[in-house]
Amino acid sequence: MQARTWIGIAGYVALLLGGAVVATLIGGSAERVLIVFFVSLIAVLGMGIYSGNSGILSFGHLAFMGIAAYLSGILTMPVQMKQVSLANLPAFLGEANMGLLGATVIAVIFAMVVALVVGIVISRLEGSAATIATLGLLVIVHGVIIGARDFTRGSQSFFGVPRLTDLWVAAGCAVLAIVIARLYRDSVLGLKLRAGRDDGLAAGAMGVNVRRQRLIAWVISAGIVALSGVLLGHFLGAFSVKKFYFVDTFALLAMLIVGGMATVTGALAGAILITIVTEVLRRLESGLVIFGYELPDMFGSTNIGIGLIILFVMWKRAGGIFDRLEWDELIFRRTRTAAAPEEMPHAAEEGHTLRAEKVTKAFDGLIAVNEVSVAVGQSEIVGLIGPNGSGKTTLLNVLSGVLPVTSGRVFLDDDDVTGASSARLAGLGIGRTFQNIRLFTSLSVKQNVAVAALRQWPAASGADEKVAAALAAMGLTDKADTQASTLSYGDQRRVEIARALALEPRFLFLDEPAAGMNREETDALMADLKGLCQTRGMGILIVDHDLPLIMRLCERVVVMNEGRVIAEGEPAAVQKDPGVVEAYLGAKGSQQVADALSS
Repeated sequence: MQARTWIGIAGYVALLLGGAVVATLIGGSAERVLIVFFVSLIAVLGMGIYSGNSGILSFGHLAFMGIAAYLSGILTMPVQMKQVSLANLPAFLGEANMGLLGATVIAVIFAMVVALVVGIVISRLEGSAATIATLGLLVIVHGVIIGARDFTRGSQSFFGVPRLTDLWVAAGCAVLAIVIARLYRDSVLGLKLRAGRDDGLAAGAMGVNVRRQRLIAWVISAGIVALSGVLLGHFLGAFSVKKFYFVDTFALLAMLIVGGMATVTGALAGAILITIVTEVLRRLESGLVIFGYELPDMFGSTNIGIGLIILFVMWKRAGGIFDRLEWDELIFRRTRTAAAPEEMPHAAEEGHTLRAEKVTKAFDGLIAVNEVSVAVGQSEIVGLIGPNGSGKTTLLNVLSGVLPVTSGRVFLDDDDVTGASSARLAGLGIGRTFQNIRLFTSLSVKQNVAVAALRQWPAASGADEKVAAALAAMGLTDKADTQASTLSYGDQRRVEIARALALEPRFLFLDEPAAGMNREETDALMADLKGLCQTRGMGILIVDHDLPLIMRLCERVVVMNEGRVIAEGEPAAVQKDPGVVEAYLGAKGSQQVADALSS
């Protein structure tokens, strides 16, 4: 955790507590407005922990807000009141009369348990499917609250809740929520989830269990939102189920989207802006007198105004006011990168072998890889070539766990790793790059590499040194704080390789690493790869259409065509194989291939 994180938190806390002091001096309506703001801010921060870091918009978090409000209300309500309004409560609830703190703890924990059960399903869904599932959760909980009349009075007003939420209670909880939200965002967990948000496939290949990270964020966010529900219930004293449905969901999502869902600063900015606009437009709804002219009632102007703000911000800045950077990150853009060691550390002892035995991969009857057997030894560079559609990338995807094997076995030394996930294989020492560059585009170069270096968290000692060494190995140290998506094509390729190196892999799969590079960049990359293989003792399996590169770089070449291995051996022997030449460009192109291979 960098010192800059704590500087950012200190700024948030100073702003919140300063606002509370001013509201106390003003008193009256100012205090009420600020309490509502604090409650809304807590809910938005909770939603941001999940939606901002996962990229999945949630419509369901107000369900946890409602659950906590009703449960804490039951636990703190005087027994005599419950005997009148909730006469059919079970004895253990009917006789309970707790303080705010105890009721809050129980309500928050209960909401988090519910979130854990539901999240096991939602965390397995992607994109719009997950968003629709959260909407379904909101509808279900709304229906359950209405149906559980003995506990909630159904659709009628739930009253008699002690009004225990004052300005300083709300302010203290807001400070707690903002600290948790920022610490989570800048933690290893937050970094991994944002990597999964940008590219789940690449994150898995770097050892990130994206589903698990989503579930963790979902449960934490549910707890924060539940806290806001407790505060809201004990501020209002009486509320109904509609308070936790679509209207308030829209208002909170507006705060999150307008400010920028990817940052804590955005959540705070959005909450401030929408709260101010809401207070102004609510007065407009009931009519105003301006310079002696009485404006008519304008019912619905609040929602219309919020909608227009959303449209305007999305038009001007799609990521929100604060897109991906916190306020302190905007001010202190440069970060200190640890000095790189003189050479990369060795990945493992020599003697390891990765081998596939009669591996087949079929897609609905189409056999992309057909009984392929291939092996890569430690400190060996093996080239994998073949015409387009021959199954090279599919084979890499199978060996790295991106795709499941249809038949055959994959072994790492003597361990059968057939069917292992890409995250598990990354942990076992298999790193890779992709045919199409798959970077975590919203993260910096350093953060991209750190995702891989931190795969063993919490036992990720020396992660900074691993990151610095990987960046130095690929000549990227001076670009450590640059957003990855802004780099040149060649540098993006290097970032992908550096990220894989941070895994300290036994074996490295490179899928067309020289694609899009000029000859000078390709030669430099080839020299880097040879050096890494010698100094780190790792095996490299490389796919590339640059035949001179493959023939000069590799000690052994495997040739595929139509899903099968048609040749294997030393480059000099393979390039003379008539079957290889014919498979590549056909019989008429044999002379062209021979010229290319001999250059």
